[in-house]
Amino acid sequence: MATQSTTPPPSKTTVRTGPPRRTRVVVRKVGPLSVLRISLFFYFCLFLILFFTLLILFGFLKSSGALESVGNVLAQLNIYGECKTVAGDLVCPGDTFESGAIFSRLFFAGLGLVGVWSIINVLVAFLYNLVSDVIGGIELTLGERR
Repeated sequence: MATQSTTPPPSKTTVRTGPPRRTRVVVRKVGPLSVLRISLFFYFCLFLILFFTLLILFGFLKSSGALESVGNVLAQLNIYGECKTVAGDLVCPGDTFESGAIFSRLFFAGLGLVGVWSIINVLVAFLYNLVSDVIGGIELTLGERR
């Protein structure tokens, strides 16, 4: 009859003694598609933060009357062209700040910049892949947490 030796199962709370393990790795290739996805997500989030910050700031400036003061100064400097006096008020073409027009243009310009900077990051990833073939990649040392 064969004898079977039974060993106790390893416990889940195994404690390692000694220093943490360290491993050296070299990053030789960066996936351009992953760079594109991360760049699009990162720049879109950054764009949304800046867009809503400007929207809140614009609302605050408009409610405090600061935009109207700026419009009056620009009208006095004759920036908009020929101004006319209507019912005792100085009226110039384009002296009002229309938030809808401003923020719709700002939104599409921001989306365009998200695309441009993401493409620039992909081109940098291609350049990194070419250079890493010649001189090697970035060397990292990874350490294990205790």
